[in-house]
Amino acid sequence: MINLDRWLNLMSAWYFPRCENTYTHLVAAYSEKHRRYHNLDHIDECLNHLDCVSDLPDCPDEIEMALWFHDAVYVPHRSDNEFKSAVWAEKFLVANGAPAAAIKRVYDLIMATLHSSDAETRDQSFIVDIDLAILGTDPDRYRRFETGVREEYKWVPWMIYRRKRADILAGFLERPRIYQNGCFQDRFESQARANLSAAIEALHDSQSTD
Repeated sequence: MINLDRWLNLMSAWYFPRCENTYTHLVAAYSEKHRRYHNLDHIDECLNHLDCVSDLPDCPDEIEMALWFHDAVYVPHRSDNEFKSAVWAEKFLVANGAPAAAIKRVYDLIMATLHSSDAETRDQSFIVDIDLAILGTDPDRYRRFETGVREEYKWVPWMIYRRKRADILAGFLERPRIYQNGCFQDRFESQARANLSAAIEALHDSQSTD
């Protein structure tokens, strides 16, 4: 669960001070009015997924740090959100004296959530699976996810959004496997493919939501 106690536990694991000001800024960022999916609930869900597999990654504390920051900057009409989020995390880690190698790994973990290339490390595969777990949730939760994403992109004309969204979803569906780790494959792969297929069909069949 995302709360101050969890943040303080993470700071302790990194041997940092409490850094409550950064916690406040992160909560404020994820509470921005334009966010309908990439918000505190998303981070909470990601942290819960991490808790379920925390004994499997190489450096779970690095994954958790990356999850707290990975959507900290989110402006729907920009394409550099992950980069800016990674830079924010990098600056925070540098300011608190984290080892250079760990800073680089957290930066790369956040950039892996672009989902534009294969994960290069075991921990990157876990953060990617965690970020994509929403695709394999129950159909009602998945539909709320799609509604939230559409609301974040409400400024895009429906005909354009419908085409581009269908292409994005098809890209995931066309992968040999959506999830890279067995625990996520077993839990989410089948449902994710069903959800994606249904969403693509709905987009193709729809005329307008505006």
